Amino acid sequence: MAYDGTAAANEMEQQQRVWAALDSFRIEIPSWGFANTGTRFGKFVQSGAATNIAEKFADAGEVNRLTGASPTVALHVLWDLANGTGDVETIRSLGKEHGVKAGSINPNLFQSQEYKFGSIANPSAEVRRTALDHLLESVEIGRALGSRDISIWVSDGSNYPGTQSIRRRIGWMEEVLGALHAATTDDQRMLIEYKPFEPAFYHTDIADWGMALHLAQKAGPRAKVLVDTGHHYQGTNIEQIVAWLLHTESLGGFHFNDRKYADDDLTIGSIDPYQVFRIFHEILSAPDSATNGIAYMIDQSHNLKGKMEAMVQSVVTAQELFARAALVDLEALTQLQNECRLVEAEELFRNCFWTDVRPMVRAWREERGLPADPLTQLRQSGYVERISKERAEKNLGAISSYA
Repeated sequence: MAYDGTAAANEMEQQQRVWAALDSFRIEIPSWGFANTGTRFGKFVQSGAATNIAEKFADAGEVNRLTGASPTVALHVLWDLANGTGDVETIRSLGKEHGVKAGSINPNLFQSQEYKFGSIANPSAEVRRTALDHLLESVEIGRALGSRDISIWVSDGSNYPGTQSIRRRIGWMEEVLGALHAATTDDQRMLIEYKPFEPAFYHTDIADWGMALHLAQKAGPRAKVLVDTGHHYQGTNIEQIVAWLLHTESLGGFHFNDRKYADDDLTIGSIDPYQVFRIFHEILSAPDSATNGIAYMIDQSHNLKGKMEAMVQSVVTAQELFARAALVDLEALTQLQNECRLVEAEELFRNCFWTDVRPMVRAWREERGLPADPLTQLRQSGYVERISKERAEKNLGAISSYA
């Protein structure tokens, strides 16, 4: 009986940890994840893909209704806010209608022809000014929408040795990002993302977390580093990078996806769920001062999986992995680590990862008035079939433009 009582107490403690973690966990979803996207070789059009910002908000609202974890939508300035601040009222109205709000604002510094040789690191002062103006407009949009984060990724780099001055480009980036930081208010942040390669393959101007950290620290206290889990070389210990950024209180947020080779934009946890668990553990074991304000965001675009199904699947997977990480008994693990009891420490850690938290997550959903199984509920709701029928003509009619 004593054993049964202890087991029941342990189970209750685990449930309390999981429920508390899920209550606090929010993960932003990207507007572009609902639209037709593809590879550099072409696009495979889906009849139910969102074709405008209203449809993107409708889809995002449905994901949040099913999961209870995604109340904000990341917006792309060029793709979602072509009229700049002129679109703010439309975004606000859509947010109220669908129960989700504008999240991070994502400038576009990679698509215009003038960025052929770079944006904020372009040798042309005129082009750098154009890029800065776009960034400043993004700050204004964020301020008008009440969005905290301006998420910055630049594709700048070069393909051939000797064709660009790597050192001078560092200075140009510092100058632009410094001017951008000066335009932000106390309730705004700049999140600086890094990527080792693509589209540039000899050198990328912001290629790793150290470069991003330097630029953030140089820009000012409202600049942080954004970690995209797909933006690393094979074998990179991402959780160690996370630990360092937490230690320096420089971690601003994440773009979650998975990859087999590089920036594959695969569904979170589809290749290496243990890695995501390890990342979440580093965050949950860090002091509150280091984790305050971390933005969890999904950055995935699926051209084979259904848009809605993939997004719900991603959010649910993130919730489950966060719940597993919350199971780790930090006090017990620290004791084992201090005593260098390697196998016992690893087994404590691994057992939490292998724990099936789905019953506890399901119970949490039911207690909060959410569908017990969001993906099944999506399938049974008829939502995907309805939007596929409503949007088919617009999507299928656009196929010729992608040829």
